[in-house]
Amino acid sequence: MRRIGLVVYPGFQVMTLSIATVFEMANRMAGARCYEVVVASEHGGPVAASIGVSVATSPLGEVDYDTIIVSGMADIGPSSQALTDFLRKAERGAARRVVAACTGAYVLAEAGLLDGRRATTHWYYARELQRRYPKVKVEEDRIFIEDRNVWTSAGMTAAIDLALALVESDLGDEVARSVAKAMVVYHRRAGGQSQHSSLLELEPKSDRIQSVLTYAKRHLDSPLTVEQLAEVAHLSARQFSRAFCAETGQSPAKAIENLRVEAARLAIEAGRHSLDEVARMTGFGDRERMRRAFLRTVGQPPQVLRRHVHLARAPVPERRRA
Repeated sequence: MRRIGLVVYPGFQVMTLSIATVFEMANRMAGARCYEVVVASEHGGPVAASIGVSVATSPLGEVDYDTIIVSGMADIGPSSQALTDFLRKAERGAARRVVAACTGAYVLAEAGLLDGRRATTHWYYARELQRRYPKVKVEEDRIFIEDRNVWTSAGMTAAIDLALALVESDLGDEVARSVAKAMVVYHRRAGGQSQHSSLLELEPKSDRIQSVLTYAKRHLDSPLTVEQLAEVAHLSARQFSRAFCAETGQSPAKAIENLRVEAARLAIEAGRHSLDEVARMTGFGDRERMRRAFLRTVGQPPQVLRRHVHLARAPVPERRRA
């Protein structure tokens, strides 16, 4: 049985506790007690979350853990010496893995566990994390990242994606899929997936433009000319272009390119199609055109994303405990 230590401290975000449900459901789906979750804090006893709800906790040093998961916090502050010492000891071999949910990455960074490693956190706090801890290789547009025995996740519900990845690593894809289905969540967003959605960022103000974006997303494999989109909006091409730019801040061509890049990223992360097939499915037509769009939009070619996906899915040998 694997013992999970879910570490909380005063002001932690209660959303982190949702991770425990992933392991609870993994036990149910596997038909065995594969995990035990212990909510722990430095001194034990009741600990208040940022919203004021308190949870009962065990003292940190009393249990032997397979995996340590550090919760996120609403207001980032310094960690205690006892906590940082505990995490350093865990990373050196007392635990098999050390994990941070959301802004828990700040706690790991303060303890030095992220030095020289790739890491992510909530997009709102990512650049500050990089500024405070320049030795960390912060990738602010990732759902979660595994770098050797240290894992970090983006904010809020991304911690569930990370927990599902931990279950998949331990018990296999079938159990992880069953857990995701039982929890009515997507199985599972790959670690390299963007924290942002092109549709959400556009935020059109009228149903007319929203209907065009919905149509475009469903027909990305079509040419999607301005004239075609204007017809969907029941406007002339000139009226449509003006209205679209006014409402979204982007030209129709740029918005369609962003939607295609997002769809291509999802397809690449799913890993079921070649890059040539992805380019055709998402309306780019060929790999070179898709590559140029990726460079303009995300600053790296699709081959890099595919490499990250392969690395994330590669089996990692278990470290022997000290």
